[in-house]
Amino acid sequence: MDLPLSDLRRMAFEEFDTTKLLAHASKQAAERGYKNFPIVDVDSHHYESESLNEILEYMDDPVLQQLAMSASQTGMKHVGMFQGGVGYQDMGGRVTRYALRKIEKTAGDPHRDITLTKRWMDAMGTDVAVMFPTPMLTLGLHPQVEVEVALARAYNRWLTERVLAHEPRLRSMLYLPFNDAEACYRMVKEFGATEGVAGFMVTAARHRPVQHNSYMKTYALLEEMGLPLAFHAGYNWNEQSMEMMNKFISVHAIGFVFYNMVHLTNWVMNGLPERFPKLKLLWIESGLAWVPFMMQRLDNEYMMRSSEAPALKKKPSDYMRDMFFASQPLEITDTAMLEQTFRMIKAETQLLYSSDYPHWDFDLPSTIYDLPFLSEQAKRNILGGNAMRVFNLKLPAQKLARVA
Repeated sequence: MDLPLSDLRRMAFEEFDTTKLLAHASKQAAERGYKNFPIVDVDSHHYESESLNEILEYMDDPVLQQLAMSASQTGMKHVGMFQGGVGYQDMGGRVTRYALRKIEKTAGDPHRDITLTKRWMDAMGTDVAVMFPTPMLTLGLHPQVEVEVALARAYNRWLTERVLAHEPRLRSMLYLPFNDAEACYRMVKEFGATEGVAGFMVTAARHRPVQHNSYMKTYALLEEMGLPLAFHAGYNWNEQSMEMMNKFISVHAIGFVFYNMVHLTNWVMNGLPERFPKLKLLWIESGLAWVPFMMQRLDNEYMMRSSEAPALKKKPSDYMRDMFFASQPLEITDTAMLEQTFRMIKAETQLLYSSDYPHWDFDLPSTIYDLPFLSEQAKRNILGGNAMRVFNLKLPAQKLARVA
């Protein structure tokens, strides 16, 4: 007698495993010989909300801790600290790995995040992954600055102690509570030399000008310590200009570049590259199509009104070519246009591969490796070599020997 469809689905879900889900990715990795050179993913994600009770144990403020814990115990999904919303990200339920992740089986040790992350890394052929939070990407829009600061420090302590310290293949650029400049400085001082910390990250969806003088000592400290600073993109449908859009696809297309465009413009036009010439700057999850536009637009304005940017000693695009960019989501609808984009940003030395896994629009390493206009060396640089240089990574000798 046939089982009911609901039972068949339940049985299938109970057998869910990331390794099975990425079977084709594993086949790609074998066919393309990824084992012969390093692959570093500079933007992958976990769901820190799944470990919220653990994170809240590290929160210093007892009042905020009690409020968060009580909300969690009563079943509030995001504990008033993250932005919720309609579930567009799961493509109407077609992206099942979000929901099924919760029931995927793991052993008690090591930490669940380590096990799940290594499963997809092994399937894709990834050697090192730089991991970021997910719901916290909108934390910069929280109306209470003290909440961002408290949760950021709790998360950073939890991540470094419970995850990064126990798996050398995992790194993170720790969250900077950018709404509080002093807290940012303290965060770099406290965690900058901690095992597994590859740099620091600002969630781009926020309303703080990067050129404000209160941030200068943090930038100087990062430069002194040789730690990169990243701006991780995010969208905000509540942004007044975004509120005119009635489709998620529209907000996603524009929103994920909007804030990084603003921050990059302020960074360049206020002369911060001249003030901090050795600070490595990385722009994450905005794709690449916006970069040539910004180069041309800012150069054109600068040539006509250079007196308004007196700190600049060269064109804005020249400073941008010294920056680093993460590849995902790679816009590949026009290969010739993409090739020109790679040329304009000096991709062979400045582009870093990123998957954005497990999000719905993630890119496998083959997205880079299969590009017909890249040399073999350029592919290897982008997929891992450039990141090794930016983050001062070391890999096993058999792979290290193959990096230019």
